[in-house]
Amino acid sequence: MARHLITSAIPYINGIKHLGNLVGSQLPADLFARYQRGRGNEVMFICATDEHGTPAELAAAKAGKPVDVFCAEMHEVQADIARRFGLSFDEFGRSSSPQNHRLTQHFAGRLAENGLIREVSERQVYSVADGRFLPDRYIEGTCPNCGYDKARGDQCENCTKQLDPTDLIEPRSAISGSTDLEVRETKHLYLRQSAMRQQLSDWIDSKTDWPILTTSIARKWLNDGDGLQDRGITRDLDWGVPVRKGDEPWPGMEGKVFYVWFDAPIEYIAATKEWADARGKPDADWRRWWRLDQGAEDVRYTQFMGKDNVPFHTLSFPVTIMGSGEPWKLVDYIKSFNYLTYDGGQFSTSQGRGVFQDQALSILPADYWRWWLLSHAPEGSDAEFTWENFQQSVNKDLADVLGNFVSRITKFCRSKFGETVPEGGEYGPEEQALLDSLTTRIRAYEGFMEAMEVRKAANELRAIWGLGNEYLQSAAPWASFKTDAAKAAMQVRLGLNLIRLYAVLSAPFIPFTADAMLTAMRTDDRGWPDDVGAALEALPPGHPFVVPDVLFAKITDEQREEWQERFKGVRG
Repeated sequence: MARHLITSAIPYINGIKHLGNLVGSQLPADLFARYQRGRGNEVMFICATDEHGTPAELAAAKAGKPVDVFCAEMHEVQADIARRFGLSFDEFGRSSSPQNHRLTQHFAGRLAENGLIREVSERQVYSVADGRFLPDRYIEGTCPNCGYDKARGDQCENCTKQLDPTDLIEPRSAISGSTDLEVRETKHLYLRQSAMRQQLSDWIDSKTDWPILTTSIARKWLNDGDGLQDRGITRDLDWGVPVRKGDEPWPGMEGKVFYVWFDAPIEYIAATKEWADARGKPDADWRRWWRLDQGAEDVRYTQFMGKDNVPFHTLSFPVTIMGSGEPWKLVDYIKSFNYLTYDGGQFSTSQGRGVFQDQALSILPADYWRWWLLSHAPEGSDAEFTWENFQQSVNKDLADVLGNFVSRITKFCRSKFGETVPEGGEYGPEEQALLDSLTTRIRAYEGFMEAMEVRKAANELRAIWGLGNEYLQSAAPWASFKTDAAKAAMQVRLGLNLIRLYAVLSAPFIPFTADAMLTAMRTDDRGWPDDVGAALEALPPGHPFVVPDVLFAKITDEQREEWQERFKGVRG
């Protein structure tokens, strides 16, 4: 039994995410976790909400709630949506947990002991009206380059010029709008990433199997311009992990918290401890996943994320792990994704453009979305969601190919043999040819799933479904029944066993439908088809079944047009 540690990039707490966020990390991670469980392997699948930083404070203030209350409520909202999408996390933790506080402080202490943290005096903008230092992005003003009057203190989104807050004309607080700003001195801690540059470079060079998207982004940050820079890991905020050196106070850092990007990846480890603590398990049970000296030597660790998260997972988090000097588990493989765009533009919360996760579930069951998103995953390049493509994919793949096969074979059997698997007949050349084709394609499917080539795996699964329809059309049990009832019984028995086989193979993609198929076949047998021939005899003669409800309803043109209009948002 192999052991797989799987983490998905943790979603930020300040709202419900759109479908692009889902397909960029959590959904393909769930696909892989479900597949590995289906193969009988041991899996620890971890995710969490990312709860610290200024955006969380501002979102809470906008909602009129204390930030801890707001985060607790939004965590439950996101956890509920995850459950309804069938995301099979072993733990969906919280970066504000006591476990993450302690682990973050522990890592900071170890890094300090190893000379990888330095103290820096900085001059930062302070808003007198807000009573706080302002992160660069929360200072607005007029761009000195193009005159755009809503440029941020880190970059003008109109002309893309990199800026410092002091470059802005008539700067103001993005929080309150106040222009009563001062430049004050403050001290912060910096992680000495530059000291680890060669070690990181050698490590990344050793990952010859990683996607080009992952390694190219990492190397760009390592080598472009002045190369990898040291990075601030503290902020002057109220909400976050208080700065401590392990269990000890950190003189001069009173009232400061660790920067969200320092503590968020550590939450992967902390959430695994949350999993153990919630179940009354000893620390050894979570440490065996994360400590090489305590059982993690045989763990394969895979991370899933959108390309915007790659620098932090290939550079900053590994610096934290390596720099601690302790035998923590480093990632073995990073599966990164490009972006999903929406109907010719970007998803936009503010403009109401695109389908967000709660809205998607309100109009169609999760498996419709899971199938489209995974079969169109933005791997090699960005992918675009259009309603026409969605309708076509659902109607053709799910309704016409899979749903139609299940409906035809179960209804025909019921009408001619009743609701039990019929007896009689022997395989002929046609059945052997089907068996050979299935075996070839299932082995290919396994290869793509192991390699996390999501689109290719979906294409192979679709082809496996298609083999059933082709066989049914060619064998024509309705014709056989008129001249050779035993032969028709064999053909139908094979078809019913294909339904169970399809349920097992399809469960990583469409778990709710797979469950419905197994329920209809009155079986709990989820055994993986290592021997395809044996798998097609799993339901013996006399085994009962029921004709299931329609697995997938087709999307009508009227529905498509209605949804297209409803989610088009404001163009501008």
